[in-house]
Amino acid sequence: MTQTVDQSAFRGALGRFASGVTVATTVLDGVDHAMTASAFTAVSLDPPLVLLCSHKTSRFHDAVLDSKIWGISILAEEGMAASAWFAHKGRPLESQFEGIAHHRAESGVVLMDQSLAWLECTTETVVDAGDHTVLIGAVTGAGVRDDLDDPLLYYRSHYGTIVRRPDSEKTVYEGGA
Repeated sequence: MTQTVDQSAFRGALGRFASGVTVATTVLDGVDHAMTASAFTAVSLDPPLVLLCSHKTSRFHDAVLDSKIWGISILAEEGMAASAWFAHKGRPLESQFEGIAHHRAESGVVLMDQSLAWLECTTETVVDAGDHTVLIGAVTGAGVRDDLDDPLLYYRSHYGTIVRRPDSEKTVYEGGA
């Protein structure tokens, strides 16, 4: 039985899931491609696998399918302007990294300097999923910055960051089951 879902309610429900913000990058034939992505998550620790969703109409989509390599920059709060820039459709490919601090990974993909961590990935599995493609990547490289600790978050179309609480998950739970 096919059920119709109210699109406004669906989008509203998804918007209420707070997520981290990443910039996904790839390079194809010497041309860098990038997109802001919140549809990213860990899949497996052993072997190390992550998942990224890419909209089928984006320039990034076809490039990452062809290149089969990609980077993920998990943005710090200071990466908000970069996140907004790489979410903007139609930006020029050839100059899109001008004025944005970045470096090139061993695989050749660009990684953002305003990040808490970076991952380099090789596409292992591609899954067709409606208007998106799900990429599952084998992690081939990873790095973290210990001098930054404020993640960039996204919730209901707004950027934010965390508020640290003394009763966080790092606090040992002493209650009963």
